[in-house]
Amino acid sequence: MHTPMIVGWGHTQFGKLDNVDIEQLIQQAASEAIESSGVDPLDIDGVFVGTFNGGFVQQDFGGAMVGVALPELRHVPAVRLENACATGSAAIWTALDAIMAGRMKRVLVVGYEKMNTLPTAEIGNILLKCSYVKEEADIQGGFAGVFGEIAKAYFERHGDQSDALAAIAAKNHHNGMDNPYAHLRRDFGFEFCRNPSDKNPVVAGPLKRSDCSLVSDGAAAMVISSERIDGARHTPVTWAARAHVNEWLPLSRRDPTRFEGAALAWNKGLEQSGLGLDDLGFVETHDCFTIAELLEYEAMGLAPYGQGAKVALDGISAADGKLPVNRSGGLKSKGHPIGATGVSMHVMAAMQLSGTAGDMQLPNVTSGSHGAVFNMGGASVANYLSILRAAD
Repeated sequence: MHTPMIVGWGHTQFGKLDNVDIEQLIQQAASEAIESSGVDPLDIDGVFVGTFNGGFVQQDFGGAMVGVALPELRHVPAVRLENACATGSAAIWTALDAIMAGRMKRVLVVGYEKMNTLPTAEIGNILLKCSYVKEEADIQGGFAGVFGEIAKAYFERHGDQSDALAAIAAKNHHNGMDNPYAHLRRDFGFEFCRNPSDKNPVVAGPLKRSDCSLVSDGAAAMVISSERIDGARHTPVTWAARAHVNEWLPLSRRDPTRFEGAALAWNKGLEQSGLGLDDLGFVETHDCFTIAELLEYEAMGLAPYGQGAKVALDGISAADGKLPVNRSGGLKSKGHPIGATGVSMHVMAAMQLSGTAGDMQLPNVTSGSHGAVFNMGGASVANYLSILRAAD
């Protein structure tokens, strides 16, 4: 059995990058990943690309774009993967399967997205393609409207959770101040995130602008190898476990206030690794909206159903808490370029576990630590969990 490990990574700035096209994004992230890995580009066996697109840019055929950005890879087999907001993780999973099957030894994974090309309303309509269009296409506000409905249902069942959502938003923006790649490095504080205002209006249901992740451009990349590479800049990082669980796409067929697919992914990953939550040094989780992070606390087992607010309000998920969540700033501060997100989350985790996270570095994360990444597509429809550790 081949044991894949992340041996190099690269990451662009996330943000509204008007003067940067997709070839430049790919070139920057992929070149940095290859250079840091110590792998000769001619020794890369396959390229796995994650991009959602859906109409953000006219150029599709993402797999072929890596060869355009990096001519030395023009003859390397390349494929594009898409799985909504978990597109990046889908690319990673396919790359891992190729290595574990013995078909490839060294692969490049690139996730990218150029979203800020259209008016906000059109961006929202494109993202709604990731909902069950037959029943949910007319929800106002795009995916903010979808998660606004989820938040409304949760509030009706468990009471007003606005304090907890504001605490999550404030935490992630505070954490993002230390992330040089973050789209929005601004420490808004609890009061701003808690109270509606002209600068923080209500967007959908009980969700305010501060509860919503950002529309971002950016790319992230990593080189995965079946063996250590001489000359790699960083300690390689490997998987202790990984799980992928799907769930109903139509919200009408399930309880949208319970992320059952996420809970199953967490249960499978923890069982496979032989670990518990107490064994993890940190989690990078998919906070596309603050209500999503709250429901993910419950899915991972940090709190019983209906009590996720305590995790945020008691500081359990803070950088100095029992289990730091989204030390990178999460999607909320770092940004959410759809195809890049899953890859970016794994890069952030690899930086922590290799001790190269700079100002984001958690002091209690050492060479023997484990960390987790949870990335989802849709409203917890495609659920990917990685439990990672520094390679022996």
